[in-house]
Amino acid sequence: MHISYGQRTEARERRAFDLICDRLHITRRMAFRTPVLRAIGGSALTDASIAVPESGEQNGSEIPITYVPFRNAHFLSAAVSWAEVLDAERIYIGAVEQDSSGYPDCRPEYYRTFNEVIRTGTREGRIQIVTPLIGMRKAEIVRLGLELGVPFDLTWSCYSREDQACGECDSCRLRLRAFEAAGVPDPIQYAARVIAS
Repeated sequence: MHISYGQRTEARERRAFDLICDRLHITRRMAFRTPVLRAIGGSALTDASIAVPESGEQNGSEIPITYVPFRNAHFLSAAVSWAEVLDAERIYIGAVEQDSSGYPDCRPEYYRTFNEVIRTGTREGRIQIVTPLIGMRKAEIVRLGLELGVPFDLTWSCYSREDQACGECDSCRLRLRAFEAAGVPDPIQYAARVIAS
């Protein structure tokens, strides 16, 4: 499932989704657009008047300005609805608490609580959100991905650019550090490769 929600790199993320699905021969896909999160704003990812900070810039807040308010709840709600239609029992999401930006909707307790909502608010109550990466460091995720043949060359993490990854936003820096710690080069193109801590 891919959701375009008015993020700055919406077109590039959608392209990555399609290319990954093609390479992995995934034919059952759901992709849609929702205007809600852009209309609400409050995040550098959805509001053009708020600059995407370079890594380490906090803008006076513990939670970065790139946090999209309650975004994962919107994503999960759509996924749960589709899972009910498909009669699926599991929804996998790649949320990571370790080495992440500190988003509150990437914590294990968030998903435990969301699973309770699903249990009480769905027809049969048996759908579960699964977060296999949540306790891993990003370098561990890169190593696991390499073992599993993840097409990292098709993935996209940059918060601000669609032509080449900027290499300076928090997401790019976390990704670059993960590949460096894993001892392998990141296969995507960067405008700059700044990986200092």
